[in-house]
Amino acid sequence: MKLVEYADREMMAMNLAQKLAGDLNTALHRSDRVLFAVPGGTTPGPVFDDLCAADLDWAAVDLILTDERWVPEDDLRSNTRLVRDRLLVERAAAARLVPMVTADATPEEAIAKLTEEIAPRLPVDVLLLGMGTDGHVASLFPGAEGLEAALADDAPLLAAISAPGVPEPRLTMTVPVLAGALAKHLVITGEEKRAMLDASVKRDPREAPVAAVMDGMTVHWAP
Repeated sequence: MKLVEYADREMMAMNLAQKLAGDLNTALHRSDRVLFAVPGGTTPGPVFDDLCAADLDWAAVDLILTDERWVPEDDLRSNTRLVRDRLLVERAAAARLVPMVTADATPEEAIAKLTEEIAPRLPVDVLLLGMGTDGHVASLFPGAEGLEAALADDAPLLAAISAPGVPEPRLTMTVPVLAGALAKHLVITGEEKRAMLDASVKRDPREAPVAAVMDGMTVHWAP
């Protein structure tokens, strides 16, 4: 793990956007198309605001979410809505969004068809993750139903997750997919998340799932 500290969140968003654009350009020099996986939540929004204007071949970028809440795409809690509103604009509007949600009633019903769509594009070339104060990444929550299977070395590409206190079921990439990304970045803010990150190195991934994906990770933190 490499830790990069910033004086403030604005500087972090700008610098991280530049780093992600550089990693995408590097990936585009070795492949005709690249897969860029991003999180939902509040922390990555400012990064998206800066990244969307980056000068790169966005038309060759497949953009995918690391996880999705099982809600309609126009729902305020939809990660897809966040990405459409704040990343798939300006130059980045040329990127192709690979869906992480379908019209199926449950995530379990959608896994087969989404796996068929996603699998040929793997591995993830560039990964951006966020982290909760409980140590969750993507929708890998401590105590979640389905977590242990999603942590396994032989986990399938996608897993359906239901977690205590989480208002809707979710679909998430599993640890082998996230950990297998070629360039990996984690963005966090605040002292509470920094304390969780520091503690996670000594904790079981079932208690702090972030611990399962830290090998080779660059962590970007601002107060």
